[in-house]
Amino acid sequence: MTEITDPDRELDPEDRKIITLARSARARNGVPEGAAVRDETGRTYVAGTVELESLKLTALQTAVAMAVASGARSLEAAAVVADAQAPSDTDRAAVRDLGGPGTPVLLAGPDGVLRVRVTAG
Repeated sequence: MTEITDPDRELDPEDRKIITLARSARARNGVPEGAAVRDETGRTYVAGTVELESLKLTALQTAVAMAVASGARSLEAAAVVADAQAPSDTDRAAVRDLGGPGTPVLLAGPDGVLRVRVTAG
C-alpha cells in the first residue's frame, strides 16, 4: 500500500463528495461500511456492505461492481467509510481491476474525516 499524500491536506471537492456519499450510505443502510466510486465520466456509484448467506461483498467491492454493471470503463477515485485504519487488500484489488494501480482510494472514519489516502496499486 503506497500512501500518496498527507490525509490532513485539503480534499478536492469531488473527493469530498464521494466521501460524503459513502458516509450517507453507511448511515442510511445501517451497515459496517459505505463506499462510493467516481468513474471516468464523473458518474458516481454508491453502495453499502452486502451480507447474504450466499454472497458477501465489502461496500467498495459492491460500488465497483455497480460501476462495471453500468458500463464504466475506468475509475477516477474511490472512497470507503468504515472503522478500519486502512483499505483492505481486496478493496484495493477491486479498484485496481477497474481503475488501474494509480487510482486513489480514500478511507474516512464514520465522522467523514479522511484517515488515509492510498493508491489501488
